[in-house]
Amino acid sequence: MKQYDVLEGAEPFIYEGNNVGILVSHGFTGSTQSMKPLGDAYHAAGYTVYGPRLKGHGTHYEDMEQTTYQDWIDSVEEGITWLKERCETIFVTGLSMGGTLTLYLAEKHPEIKGIIPINAAIDIPAMEGAKDQQEPRFFDAIGSDIKKEGVEELAYNKTPLKSMKEIIKLMALVKDDLSKVTCPALIFMSEEDHVVPPLNSTYILENISSQEKDVISMPNSYHVATLDHDQHLIIEESLKFFQTQLEK
Repeated sequence: MKQYDVLEGAEPFIYEGNNVGILVSHGFTGSTQSMKPLGDAYHAAGYTVYGPRLKGHGTHYEDMEQTTYQDWIDSVEEGITWLKERCETIFVTGLSMGGTLTLYLAEKHPEIKGIIPINAAIDIPAMEGAKDQQEPRFFDAIGSDIKKEGVEELAYNKTPLKSMKEIIKLMALVKDDLSKVTCPALIFMSEEDHVVPPLNSTYILENISSQEKDVISMPNSYHVATLDHDQHLIIEESLKFFQTQLEK
């Protein structure tokens, strides 16, 4: 199998800080570039940050085609393990499928202190048809849904059909277990999103079991909100969220 180099800007990032660890996960077909501004801000505030490159991502879409949703889960689980060895408290945030993986981790690790799903995906009707399709092998890209002019997401320009089938499985798995999420949750939702319907965030809010849960609406960003106009809002509110939870 061909080995692909990691694209410049798509490398995983690790910042050593205090004993509070934050895992930040990018999304489907995307790369760590979309989460780096958050990682940098969290580290500047003193936190230890781990930004994994999900397996098969940040290289070439043919590389992604070889991976399964379990590989993506393993990528974030490795991050949690790394943080647990160094930190007493752990938070998780993620964009799109990174938000799906954030919810997955909260379902499996009740010790997580709090989560921040950003335009998290649990149901993308536009992908449903892929379940029964055998071709084409690749579809046009879903990346770089950004309102802000001149900003590009470092993402694949093609989406493998096989990978779409994998994210559909992952979303179903996470959706079925949403009631297992009990930690505090701050949910970010773009009002206009051309990839993940905003109703996903509403459904998540209503179906997780967390006592403390809130949704923040983003009026000025599309799907990749972490690189869009509301980036400052996400950073500001998430830092507040971490602080509030740590004071309890």
